[in-house]
Amino acid sequence: MKINYKIFTALALTSLLFTACDEGDAVVDDIVANTERGAILRTLNLISNELPIGKADANFSVELEVQDVQNGALVDNIEVYLGFRDNTVETGGTDLDKPEQLVATIPSSSFTQGERGLPVTSYSITLAEMLSTLGVAESDLDGGDQFSVRFELVLTDGRRFSFAQNSGTLTGTYFASPFLYTPGVTCPVEDTQFVGNYLMEQITAEVDGFTLSSGTITTLTVGDTSVERVFDTFNYPTYCGTNNPFKFELVCGEVVVPNQNSNCACGDGGDWFTDATVRSTYDINDDSVFEVTFTDDAQSNCSSPVQTTYRFTKQ
Repeated sequence: MKINYKIFTALALTSLLFTACDEGDAVVDDIVANTERGAILRTLNLISNELPIGKADANFSVELEVQDVQNGALVDNIEVYLGFRDNTVETGGTDLDKPEQLVATIPSSSFTQGERGLPVTSYSITLAEMLSTLGVAESDLDGGDQFSVRFELVLTDGRRFSFAQNSGTLTGTYFASPFLYTPGVTCPVEDTQFVGNYLMEQITAEVDGFTLSSGTITTLTVGDTSVERVFDTFNYPTYCGTNNPFKFELVCGEVVVPNQNSNCACGDGGDWFTDATVRSTYDINDDSVFEVTFTDDAQSNCSSPVQTTYRFTKQ
């Protein structure tokens, strides 16, 4: 039986919010003060983190803020490393992965003062520059391939801070300091495509009741990237009925479903959705009808994982 933990989650979140408000900036001050005079590279604005194939202006771009106990004075420079992961599976094909290499050094003298009084800098690199630097041909790119852009803070005393020294605290909401970004290769999808009202119908056999709100009209919107689509649905309406956003991506002809929690569970096993073993496809020139296939019960003790397909018909 699927259990609704919605009330518990809401109470836990409320408690967390009150705690955060009580502690205020003391938490931030304590973390920075007790990091052995280390440094943090905070994401202010992730301007572009996707690389559409065939678009001349495709680029990765980010605005960053430097934090340390001396308001940025401990940092000498920021090194930028670039790599490539070939996620295209080809029978008999060549693995085109490229190890990361140093592509830029940003001196502290080029930092400007941000609105919070801390050093701010930005970095941008085009897809063409990435390909040229790593020796990858554009014809070898496919949807789902990824570049890696890693930043490394070099302090005046020679110490270095980057992704390997990261922690859950630094990657949280306030600090947003991942140091590592993985811009993905995509095929362009216009923001007018695969959006609007759709009739959603489950077309595979039911395992323990409908997985999503089958037979209802749902509204698809553009998500965090141009290829991501999001809609709200009640998960396992027969048993659980939590209303959640469901996300999928349109990646160069294939529908990709990222790992996501249904927020329902059986006993102590959370029920997750993840990518299909065989993905659905879509026609970029026709968004009137398409299908989304994903793995249901991917990480739970509810039942064995099963492939579930939903058909979306534009209204």
